[in-house]
Amino acid sequence: MGRDGRGTGELTYRPARPDELGACVGIWRVSINDYIVPLGQHEIPTDSNQVTRLFTHLQSTDAERFVVATTPDAAGERVVAFTAAVERERLWYLSMLFVLPELQGLGVGRELLARVLPTDGGMARSTATDSAQPISNALYATYGIVPRMPLLNLVGLPERPDAFGSLPSGITPVGFDRIAGGPAGTSMPGGGGHDGLIRLIEGLDREIVGLAHPQDHRFLRTEGRHGWLYCGPDGSPLAYGYAGESGRLGPIASRDPDLLVPILGHLTSAVIPRGASAIWVGGE
Repeated sequence: MGRDGRGTGELTYRPARPDELGACVGIWRVSINDYIVPLGQHEIPTDSNQVTRLFTHLQSTDAERFVVATTPDAAGERVVAFTAAVERERLWYLSMLFVLPELQGLGVGRELLARVLPTDGGMARSTATDSAQPISNALYATYGIVPRMPLLNLVGLPERPDAFGSLPSGITPVGFDRIAGGPAGTSMPGGGGHDGLIRLIEGLDREIVGLAHPQDHRFLRTEGRHGWLYCGPDGSPLAYGYAGESGRLGPIASRDPDLLVPILGHLTSAVIPRGASAIWVGGE
């Protein structure tokens, strides 16, 4: 039985349809509020446009890994749980796994996860999870997905922007729009135009991150995030970073770790957020 004594009934598992993404957003919100409100945190805002766009992106790139669980109802089917995972070359990442509170503890989440796990044993499995969810973390651990690094969500406005320091002499930020809007074959390594920009970012990602994910960079640009390449004295790209008016900072990737803080300083000043700035920072 679930937490309210209900059983799962007749559950069907299948890839989500585009018209079901709204129901998935509702499950996401209800499920998160179910565990954060008792911890004294505020409810998730009701404006779901940004999450809906994210879900649309996940389904557009990995439709077979965006799976829902449904039960019969008077209208036909009701979505009661869902999961979404993506594969980027040798990396598998669990983006979402949510079950309505009344059906938790019945194995629905485990079944959904089993249906989207990679079949390639050489694929790295990963996710970002909340330490306040020990049951979910235990489930992930049974598949070898265990905590390795804390992630800190930093939110606010810098009171001492000079503390970031300036970009070193010879390091020049070049806006993505300038590169994408320029003609192919310009002096930028990889050429100009949209395709040239993608090649530049892919090169940095392969060197720094170990894999390329151009589809996610395209999504970030449609979300209104402004991007910059940080180029050395010879014009070669050394790093990239994003900032948006929503306050979201990142992702940021740099060949030189010493550039990360000055890049963050540039991003916080280059785009003025409507409210506070926010960034996820990996700890040790």
